[in-house]
Formats: sequence, C-alpha cells, structure tokens
Amino acid sequence: MEPRIVELGDAALTLEFGDRIDRELHARVMAAQAALPALAGIADVVPTYRSLTVHFDPLQLPHARLAAELRAAAEKPMEKSVLAGRRWEIPVCFGGDFGPDLAAVSTATGRSEQDIIDTLCCLELRVFLIGFLPGFPYLGELPDWLRLPRLTTPRTAVPANSVAIAGAQAAIYPWQSPGGWHLLGRTPLCLFDANNAARPALLAPGDSVSFRAITLAEFAA
Repeated sequence: MEPRIVELGDAALTLEFGDRIDRELHARVMAAQAALPALAGIADVVPTYRSLTVHFDPLQLPHARLAAELRAAAEKPMEKSVLAGRRWEIPVCFGGDFGPDLAAVSTATGRSEQDIIDTLCCLELRVFLIGFLPGFPYLGELPDWLRLPRLTTPRTAVPANSVAIAGAQAAIYPWQSPGGWHLLGRTPLCLFDANNAARPALLAPGDSVSFRAITLAEFAA
C-alpha cells in the first residue's frame, strides 16, 4: 500500500506503510524515522512493525507541518548505513527451571529440545519494536515449524529475563509480569536500566539479536 497518514487524536500522527509483519516494511519505517528532522514540539517517536507514530505538541508544531515532514520522510530512499542497528549476542540458559515449556514445545513441534535450541541460536532475529513492558523486544521471525499459539492460560508471573516464543516471534521479558508466551530459557543480561538515561532499554528497533546457549554455571557466573 502507499504510505498514508492517520490521525491519532489531536496530538499524534501515524505514518502507515502496510498491514503485516515484514522486514522490508520495517526497514521503511526505520528509514522514515531516520529521515524525520528533529522538530521543536515532537515529544516522542514510536516505530512499530509497519508504522511510525509521532506524538507532538500542536501549540509548538503545526499539524500540517508535521504531516508534510512525514510524507517527505516516507519518500526518502533507504540507506543501509542508517538502517543497520546494533548487533547483539544474548547468552541464554535453556531448559530446566529457566525454560519450563521447552519439553512441551518439543512435543508440539516434533523436534528434539536440542534441535529447538540449535535453531534459535542459528537465527538472526530483528528487533521490530519495543512494547508491552519497558524494554520488552519483539523479535522476528521464527521458522514456520516453530510458530506456536500463545498458552491457553497465561501465567500470572513470568520471571524477569525469560526468553520466550509465540507465533512468529521471540521475546525477552525484562520484568516479572503476567505472560502467555512459551518459556524456553533465561538470560543473565539486564534488558532495562532506568539509571541509563541515554538508553534505558538495552535493545532498540532495528537491532539484530542472536542467542548463544550457556550452562547453568555460566549463567550463575
């Protein structure tokens, strides 16, 4: 679809590029974000799978000016240097108490637990967006055979730093929270640091993530 601008109340505009989860669409979103000038009155810029939402103060930044800038940003060519986010290798201790759903995922997919771990560690996953919780990354995409629906009954408390999958995506819970994804492991890394004002969330949209399996002893260390 052609890019279009959607009103989001009187203090936000959304630039939409499509209607699906797709790396090419997401690249266009990130390119538009990079091309958008730093205008006085912009309060926040939120990239998603397929759209870019800009929250602004209409008393400082006229609606028509922002709409024009978004249209111009949508037409800018994508530059690989701009689109290349940071690359991360995330250590994960899979299975056991850290991955209570690994056995069930093995049964559901007909693959061994080691096959699942090896597959996850061979993937380069894209950070499509941060949402649900501060620092919670939506990572994609998983191979077709590993795409499972969410749990019928969500857990009331998923431990912080749990690595999980649901549908076409993987994620890491930065906080303890309710959740319905399949828990496969846990990372010792901190995904969100409120004391880091410049970059409180470790991951950002456009980054790439690969997993590395570690032992329980390595996790403890």
